[in-house]
Amino acid sequence: MPQRYAIEFEVTEGNCPPHPVGAKYQYPQDWGRICPWLQDSMMGMVRVLALGGTLDWTYKGTPYEKVIDTEGVTTEFIRCPDPTDRGIVMKVTRRAIRD
Repeated sequence: MPQRYAIEFEVTEGNCPPHPVGAKYQYPQDWGRICPWLQDSMMGMVRVLALGGTLDWTYKGTPYEKVIDTEGVTTEFIRCPDPTDRGIVMKVTRRAIRD
């Protein structure tokens, strides 16, 4: 049986009233609660993570430093395309589901 994953989003910075810092969302259950522009930004990353993939960049030494653990938790960061100070950063976390 292929590995299954739980995917969660958390707003880590920004000033967007519909998506306050600290707000968390589950994928796919809460997908409809997320702004369509932000959904579009995240969709490629969600597909990669949901299928077990990772992207090699780590942003070492920055606030966006990632965890890459193909056996457990992997994280990514996605920025909203809104160029104003409202734009947010979403942390995407994938956790392996153990049966």
